[in-house]
Amino acid sequence: MTEPEREREEDQARCWVIGVLDDGPQGLSDAARERLGRVQRVIGATRVLALCDGLLNPHAERLDLTGRTASVAAWVSEALDAEHDVAVLATGDPLCFGIGGLLAARLMPRLPPSRFRVLPNPSTLQLACARFMLPWQDARWVSVHHCDSGDWVCGGTPEHGLYHLAQALTGASGAGDLIGVLTSPANGPERIARLLLAEGLDDVFAIHVAECLLRPDERLISEVPAAVLASARCAHPNVVLLQRRHAAPARSVFGLPDAFFAQRVPARGLITKREVRAVALALLELRPGDLVWDLGAGSGSLGLEAARLCPDGHVHAIERNHLDLDLIETNRRRLGVTNYSATVGVAPGDCATWPAPDTVFIGGSGGQLTPILEMVVQRLRPAGRLVVSLVLLENLTTAMALLDRVGLDWSVTQIQAARSSPLAGGHRLQPENPVWLIQARTAQDPPLPDGSRICV
Repeated sequence: MTEPEREREEDQARCWVIGVLDDGPQGLSDAARERLGRVQRVIGATRVLALCDGLLNPHAERLDLTGRTASVAAWVSEALDAEHDVAVLATGDPLCFGIGGLLAARLMPRLPPSRFRVLPNPSTLQLACARFMLPWQDARWVSVHHCDSGDWVCGGTPEHGLYHLAQALTGASGAGDLIGVLTSPANGPERIARLLLAEGLDDVFAIHVAECLLRPDERLISEVPAAVLASARCAHPNVVLLQRRHAAPARSVFGLPDAFFAQRVPARGLITKREVRAVALALLELRPGDLVWDLGAGSGSLGLEAARLCPDGHVHAIERNHLDLDLIETNRRRLGVTNYSATVGVAPGDCATWPAPDTVFIGGSGGQLTPILEMVVQRLRPAGRLVVSLVLLENLTTAMALLDRVGLDWSVTQIQAARSSPLAGGHRLQPENPVWLIQARTAQDPPLPDGSRICV
């Protein structure tokens, strides 16, 4: 594109999304300064509006988006409909966890791209990496700029503001050796340090904090122990960089030996055996983002392996024996799994508040098989999968009859495995108890109330 063509295209733009850093006008390009002096409407947070106030047309309308992010797209649309130029001020790079992504999603589908221009600055994450001389091309970026959910508690659910950071720390979502964290006043370095301590990762990651970047009071904090930082008070705004000190241990994706899992002593064996576990996981047909229920978790072996196969999902597990919850927690820490929540209780009653599942595994029913199945059938999402592990013939016939009654497609797989064991200087095959696995699935689309289906 020639320079005249570029200028003509820029003249068509009526919305300018401009990245601003804490050095204010000093860090803006000439193009950004020129546009800020011409627009009739300026949208930005209180702090950013104040930084750029001297550059604005005195008659320009100023709209504060603090606490009103959802209104920004409508404000931009109003200005464009009135043929007014509008500028939206963001922090750093507007398309890196910024307002630019929201505007693109809401306005671009119905407005031509030529109406918009983004003038980015370096993101604060990029600046922090520069301060600490940390290459960032393979870094994982996480934002904890959410509402205050309190300190992280092991077994937290996706609603928690630190959940995705916990996932990245344990490598569940493909984290690398460097994790950059956009913080908030509530979810700051102190709370992140307490998360590391709670998950036993304080020796795994070095913590770097960049406070007040580009301000006169800028301060860099590096290699402070998590236990010290946990009770410190850091100045805001800040950015946190978590640098892995040593590689995470490599483990099989699934199919771990039974001996890996802590089990009840002396009554060992409250575990879905590896051969059955492998087939059950296959029958669940897990997807990366699935929400999984594990009913009758025992030692947690199946649910924990399911959590590792669903790095962007979550597993809710329930076990009636409170002593087994300690075993589950031990096994969870061994595997470094954070997308897994276990609770003491009895299905179906104690699962009533859980979010609807994509997949359900029933490993134990405690004599409540029929009500559990009835509840699961009602709660499973469209195209959901159910796998039931059974060792009693009576439960098998009960389950098949119920699934027939509700009209679900189902199939049965019998697992009869045998393991080698020493005998008289040789080996023999020691048979394991036979297990039936029922797989059932719901329809792709839920039926309409009258039983008909949508036709398109």
